[in-house]
Amino acid sequence: MKIVAQNRKAFHDYTIEETLEAGILLTGTEVKSLRDGKANLKDSYVIVKDAAAFLLNCHISPYTHGNIMNHDPLRTRKLLLHKKEIIRVQEKAAQKGYSLIPLKIYFKGSYAKVEIGLAKGKKQYEKRESIKKREADREIERAMKSR
Repeated sequence: MKIVAQNRKAFHDYTIEETLEAGILLTGTEVKSLRDGKANLKDSYVIVKDAAAFLLNCHISPYTHGNIMNHDPLRTRKLLLHKKEIIRVQEKAAQKGYSLIPLKIYFKGSYAKVEIGLAKGKKQYEKRESIKKREADREIERAMKSR
């Protein structure tokens, strides 16, 4: 499994409650650009519309050796999920405070996949608490290592 792009900020801003793997519908130059590692998931999100899931604001840079038929970097991309999965995720995301966030893009074999997280936004004090907890765990780990 080759990870192309990760959304690290998502783990800071949201509490991820459930993850889901989805295929992504891409053009040829998008796949080549992904293989070069030219993707950015910052500020991207997933919407469900007409029983289909779509990835918005995901920036995949144009392929460097592409011609005039190169792709649009910010185009809306369809996610490949089973209808039952789409309905289940849509019902959960419709609850107040929940959203669908792409966590990472990776290759599984020769197929590009997106890991989607059902996320609930964190408040500012929750973000501070998680930082304090992470730093305390690091200090404990250092103390155990030095003994």
